[in-house]
Amino acid sequence: MLIPFGVVLGMLGFCLLYVWHQRRRRQMLDDKADLLSTAKGGFRPCLFEKPSRWLAVKCNNPEAVQSALNLQHAVPSSWEDSLADTRGDKLFVSRPISGWVLVVGAGLPEPSDDVDLCYCFLRDLSRKLGNVQFYSVNRVLNHHAWALLEDGVVYRAYAWAGETLWNEGFVTAAERELGMVCFDYGNPIDLFATRDALAADTEKVNPLAARWSLDPAAIPHANWRAQGIVGEVSQARQY
Repeated sequence: MLIPFGVVLGMLGFCLLYVWHQRRRRQMLDDKADLLSTAKGGFRPCLFEKPSRWLAVKCNNPEAVQSALNLQHAVPSSWEDSLADTRGDKLFVSRPISGWVLVVGAGLPEPSDDVDLCYCFLRDLSRKLGNVQFYSVNRVLNHHAWALLEDGVVYRAYAWAGETLWNEGFVTAAERELGMVCFDYGNPIDLFATRDALAADTEKVNPLAARWSLDPAAIPHANWRAQGIVGEVSQARQY
């Protein structure tokens, strides 16, 4: 009785080991293919599905956005090619997507570096273009910011970078629906106790963008290769 039972267990163990080995081999082949794709210059969508900073401009004229940004040496480029090239303070201006033009790149101001510079940049750009929205996310530090301006007027803005840097306007319905937490100026914050809320706010920036305008991580894949404009931020730019 024991011998047939042992044979059955042995065969079952062999089958399980074989299945595990095949799955492991398939995963290794997939990983190798990914590495080869990257080494050959292949573009991985994860590089640009969630940009760290971007603008959404209610506009159907990307050339007007380019002019308002005063981009230098502007040339046609696709979104994926532009964001794959991380050299310098460049900005990519997309073609219109559902009535919005997206602007992404390292040339956008970072609120944690200088929130006043960020404010002046957005106010002046909104005076030229009307409805301008700004989003910033640092998923490592849980820094985040969002702003909605119309004709140079700040209707809503919030920026967090270890403390509240900017809190202006009334909390919008979209923020309330998402359960986003915004702290007042100067309030002592227990960063350890609030780390989960801060991390959640960081992850909710993209859903907020989807409600206010567009989430760049959710745009159709066909737009990744659509021709837009890429240019360098003028060093003489004054906000």
